[in-house]
Amino acid sequence: MGDLTGRVALVTGASRGIGSATARALAAAGARVIVTDLADTAALAADIGGLALRQDVTDEAQWVTTIAFARAQAGGLDILVNNAGVLQHMAPVTELTLEEWRRVNSVNVEGVFLACKHAVPALAERAGQWSGGAAIVNLSSVAGLVGFAGSVCYGASKGAVRLMTKCLAMELAPLKIRVNSVHPGVIDTVMGGEVVTAVGAASGVGDNDARAQVDQMHPLGHMGKVADIAEAILYLASDRAGFMTGSEMVVDGGLTAR
Repeated sequence: MGDLTGRVALVTGASRGIGSATARALAAAGARVIVTDLADTAALAADIGGLALRQDVTDEAQWVTTIAFARAQAGGLDILVNNAGVLQHMAPVTELTLEEWRRVNSVNVEGVFLACKHAVPALAERAGQWSGGAAIVNLSSVAGLVGFAGSVCYGASKGAVRLMTKCLAMELAPLKIRVNSVHPGVIDTVMGGEVVTAVGAASGVGDNDARAQVDQMHPLGHMGKVADIAEAILYLASDRAGFMTGSEMVVDGGLTAR
């Protein structure tokens, strides 16, 4: 898909699911990968020949530390994948609390903002080495494109990521930093399981029937796999996507085509 030899990538929320699969895909393409999460990523880093760091993406001071770590331990930064995110408790807007609104947006929106704010100088330092420049890939969602009942703050957060991506693409193009967003459908991960549970609760059905309902939300008839998203991110991070910035890559089994 793309040769990333010589490049340094940072993947947040890398302890499981899409983040872990992305770290493995980038490493397999030749990148040296820094994996961060609140959970321990040391085993993953050892497995892929990368580096691990515990990080809360909502803490600005930790972003300063993370970028300094990338410079000191890996020589800089070429690729930033903002994957860390949380799903809201599925509920009507009248039942959501301000605390939950702030929690979801703190991780999903402020975490991306802080990442870009502090990573851009490091990305700009090395962007000229690569024909496609440096790359930021932000994980949004189909919920950042279309509405879902009971998903007000999650949808708002992912919609914000979508528009932040476009604004950053305009701002950072002169620095040879490309910025694109990926919009997964429901992926078969722990978070995808939370969606299944929420659908089951709303429909009053068991897990098997709820999973069937979620599968059928996608015209292809099934949820996505983490590899589907990791391959999309790998493409956007590579020089093969060198003429793409401000774009939305939708990987949703046709869900938003309905």
